[in-house]
Amino acid sequence: MVMVAEQEKENLIKKGGEEEVTKADLVDKVAQIGLTKKKAAEAVEAMISAIKDALQSGDKVQLIGFGSFSVKERAARTGRNPQTGEALDIPAKKVPVFKPGETLRESVK
Repeated sequence: MVMVAEQEKENLIKKGGEEEVTKADLVDKVAQIGLTKKKAAEAVEAMISAIKDALQSGDKVQLIGFGSFSVKERAARTGRNPQTGEALDIPAKKVPVFKPGETLRESVK
């Protein structure tokens, strides 16, 4: 039964189903190349950590064929409280941004 459930999940992912792919799913996928689940989890965690560290330093992370991660500065602005209509000052902040590469965009079409 477990094998059937895994196959169903794979089919959903391949068919573009509504299911989410979690970090555990990515670890399972990486483990399929011959790594133990522990080593695969370490590899996935190391990649996420490296991307996070680069973004915190203000660097851009480019994965050719996949996309790029960068940090964008959002300017301060004035917003409104929807319940009262009162004006609020929203401070400037930095946000992570992902821009898909051409290969990824083409594969999703």
